[in-house]
Amino acid sequence: MIRRRYFRWVQVSLMAVAAVLALATAPAAQTREVVIGVLYPMTGPVAQIGIDAVNVVKVALDIINNDVDINMPLGKGAGLPRLGGAKVRIVVVDHQGKPDLGLAEAERLITQEKVHALFGAYFSSVTNTASQVAERMGIPLLNADSSSPALTERGFKWFFRTSPHDGHFSLAMFDFMRDFEKKRGIKFKSVAILNEDTQFGADSAKVQDELAKKYGYEVVARIPFRTGTTSLDAEIGRLKTANADVLLPSLYTSDAILLTRTAKNLDYNPKAIIAQNAGYTDPKFVAEMGKEAEGAITRAPFALDLAAKKPLIPVINEMFKKLSGGRDISDVSARAFTGFITLVDAINRAGSTDPAAIQKALRETNLPADHLIMPWTGVRFDEKGQNAGVRAILQQLQGGAYHTIYPLELATREALYPIPAWSQRK
Repeated sequence: MIRRRYFRWVQVSLMAVAAVLALATAPAAQTREVVIGVLYPMTGPVAQIGIDAVNVVKVALDIINNDVDINMPLGKGAGLPRLGGAKVRIVVVDHQGKPDLGLAEAERLITQEKVHALFGAYFSSVTNTASQVAERMGIPLLNADSSSPALTERGFKWFFRTSPHDGHFSLAMFDFMRDFEKKRGIKFKSVAILNEDTQFGADSAKVQDELAKKYGYEVVARIPFRTGTTSLDAEIGRLKTANADVLLPSLYTSDAILLTRTAKNLDYNPKAIIAQNAGYTDPKFVAEMGKEAEGAITRAPFALDLAAKKPLIPVINEMFKKLSGGRDISDVSARAFTGFITLVDAINRAGSTDPAAIQKALRETNLPADHLIMPWTGVRFDEKGQNAGVRAILQQLQGGAYHTIYPLELATREALYPIPAWSQRK
């Protein structure tokens, strides 16, 4: 009897230990989903940017949640393996480009939607307010497309950015000018800076002004204007008078369209335009302006014409086209795709939806170049949360499409210079 009781006690004890071990080794989120709050402008003058960003996030979700078999993080198998195959769900909000709305929506996503991380928000000014909420509430926010350098200079611990900022981009612009001068045997003497007045434009203008002086170019005009203005006649008049060798605009889509149309109406003919991205790489701008924007150069972190060197580009682009009605992936959508994959990869490596675990995994991120559609050396964050593997390129509109012209080893076209005058265009 005693012996029987002893064996029964051993059996029960072993079963209890086995149960404890099973609980300890079971995936942390086997029966739950990972929820990410996605903030973008879905209405207003740059709505297409937000629509494209959300569509490319849905492409990323397809790759993550299903077994698509692509050579990239989470491209093989369904769901997050370190979380028991958990699927990822997004909650999309429209911040309309308004910083106060972005702040309120970030709070709602965290407190009501119970998201495990935030992603967005394109406008630097909105990213600024939303990230303040994330910092205060201890929730990771990954930004893929806001370029204000100040965003990673605030000492935040919960903010991460995969994309280059305006400091990286502007440096590439001035390096191009220097190298182009040597190649063509010419000399740029002066620049004019035109910027919209939100955080994006103001920070961009500040960086460009500092770099122009460092590189020895005279800043003959520095003209801010209210974003969304209905007239740029006065500003174009001042630019004509200044007659700079290079125009450096920093502005969003509707302003870029207005600038081009006003320049044509007032016969303003800069020899070179090197834009700070934003409106100039929006497919809507290219579609509406076409050859009227011929010769415009813009900085970018991505180019479709690099597909021969980045085999993942056509794969992701075809998936995107099915969701977007035939539209090609472009600058912002490519950055959004890369940023979202980076965030979810970190959540998977964390093996948990605990914010501190995700934060730690983000800090340990080290994605190689061959797993990206971007021309970067990889994704790895420095102590400020800025991706140290970024690389900026320059593209130029030629024949109604953008082509890479810089760095020279990545160039697919020679740079067109000077831009044909309006009187010379058909």
